[in-house]
Amino acid sequence: MALTLAEAAKLETGDIVRRAVIEQYAASSGVLMVLPFTSISGNALRYSREETLPGIGFRGVNEAYPESTGILNPIVEALVIAGGDVDVDKFITCTMGPDQRSVQEMMKIKALALAWERTFFKGDSTANPRQFDGLQSRLTGAQKISAGAGAAGNPLSFNLLDSLIDQVKNPTHLFMNKTIRRLLTAAARNMNLSGFFTWTRDSFGRQVAQYNGLPIITVDHDNEDKAILGFDETSEGGAADTTSVYCVSLGDGALTGLQNGQIDVRDLGELQEKPALRTRVEWYSGIAIYHGRSAARLYGLNSQPLAA
Repeated sequence: MALTLAEAAKLETGDIVRRAVIEQYAASSGVLMVLPFTSISGNALRYSREETLPGIGFRGVNEAYPESTGILNPIVEALVIAGGDVDVDKFITCTMGPDQRSVQEMMKIKALALAWERTFFKGDSTANPRQFDGLQSRLTGAQKISAGAGAAGNPLSFNLLDSLIDQVKNPTHLFMNKTIRRLLTAAARNMNLSGFFTWTRDSFGRQVAQYNGLPIITVDHDNEDKAILGFDETSEGGAADTTSVYCVSLGDGALTGLQNGQIDVRDLGELQEKPALRTRVEWYSGIAIYHGRSAARLYGLNSQPLAA
């Protein structure tokens, strides 16, 4: 059974440090707060994705049924290695206290979470073979919906958003940047538009907007302070100043994360080449889309107010 990182942290009853690491990692990313992870053995997962169901017909007396089989496509998802080293000079720990290492380790964990979140959306193994492919690279065909052929993109509308949601089987969440989320909430207060908005709280007690019962997860900046879902994507009309909204179905048999073991934080001790203490943060992970309609992308959105 796939568990979110926050849920997995509750099971780490015998290791307080590891539990704190997992909670810090999950809290640093909106995606990692809600994405369930399946633990696997080995360095890859092989599975079959259902693409087409077999046909069903009707027959007369003494007639045979037409033969028909479904289509299953074999998929292999390889894990990638993400992490980094943190070196803290012994002078710092001696003069400012050993807690300085913990501060740097937590910063490294936060950076890893934000870099992983960017890869979840923007990862491209053709550009960087050390990454896994993100949703932008994976979603094609009917799962990639254009907002229109406007030269400078088009504004979001409730009709477009509903079309995006309808394209996902058993949708659970919406991902978007803060500007689009703000435009949505402003439209919900407009008497000339109609959209069903409610508010709830996530597992960390933070307020989360919902549209038609789907939590809206805002995607902010990565570890380099660059907008992950910024207005820098190319639209149908050729403009490079648009963004996307994603609808996903998270859970077993849908879209999940993959990992071999939990996030590993290791104290490597003092280095020989310099008087510094090294900590290594590392995680073997990836994602899997078990069903072809587990995610969809609405692209070509500009920052104008919602259209009717």
